[in-house]
Amino acid sequence: MFGRILVFVALAATCCASMTVPVARAEQPETSGTTTSVRVLVSSDGHGDFQTIQQAIDHAPAYGQGRLVIAIQPGVYRERLVVPQDRPRVTFLGLGNDPAATLITYSMSAAAAGGTFLSSTVDVEGADFEATNITFENSYGAGSQAVALMLHSDRALLRHCRLLGWQDTLYAATGRQYYEDCYIEGAIDFIFGNARAIFHDCEIHSAGAGYITAQSRTSADGPYGFVFDDCKLTAREGVSRVYLGRPWRPYARVVFLCTKMGAHIDPAGWHEWHPGETHSLDTSYYAEFASSGPGASRSQRDPHTHFLSDKEAKAFQTKAFLGEPDGWDPTAR
Repeated sequence: MFGRILVFVALAATCCASMTVPVARAEQPETSGTTTSVRVLVSSDGHGDFQTIQQAIDHAPAYGQGRLVIAIQPGVYRERLVVPQDRPRVTFLGLGNDPAATLITYSMSAAAAGGTFLSSTVDVEGADFEATNITFENSYGAGSQAVALMLHSDRALLRHCRLLGWQDTLYAATGRQYYEDCYIEGAIDFIFGNARAIFHDCEIHSAGAGYITAQSRTSADGPYGFVFDDCKLTAREGVSRVYLGRPWRPYARVVFLCTKMGAHIDPAGWHEWHPGETHSLDTSYYAEFASSGPGASRSQRDPHTHFLSDKEAKAFQTKAFLGEPDGWDPTAR
């Protein structure tokens, strides 16, 4: 079974160079000292080490303090996946020409599953998770919460990925997370949770009227929150009345930096969780800086909105926002 499994051991720079294996759009597994990384191939047609992604997660060889790189051939993988806590440093690497070529999909509603947090197509619990060139989808559609990706992972990194759903598409639950050049689609609260997350150069696409974010910080001094930096907010034709967010918990924190906002964004920008019942806008932190486009006008913004100065905005740059406590810098790679 493991004839095609490649094990990389960093013995010397020249040795490593001779063992380089092409992997579409991704860097080779990093090696240091005697740290070992393992790369396995998933192909649904049987021409890989495993036919399903969950088999690769569960049965790949031990990789010590290295990284398990699961290279996935293009195709549709109808699976519900769990990356458990005892599988840290796992990478999903799509081998197609673009993220749409490698699709992990399932249809599961919160009602059928017994709760929102049980509905996810992919549940990641292990630290240092990475994904490149992959699509994560919950295809259930409108009518229920239905999570595509649930991420309880510190130092998580997603690049060139698509996340597709309707309500609660991405549960950015806990830990520090960095999304770059990703496409995230939904309608209601489709980016939610209490991670410390930065979305850089991402397209956030509204499939219907609703709310982009539902952040859930629970204390005024918590380091958590969502930052959208140099992103683009788009929508399906005819969609309007989309809000930047509503506070799922009383101290929600969301910041938009240098983001292009389409005309589908409601002039108020932000919305109370349940108007007349909750008063979380009073204690939440919703901020904007140097955004552009018809949806970025300040003239009718909710009065709770903070408009940041240059100095204030620097606190939400990637290194400042994600660096504590260990100096993690996902842009250094």
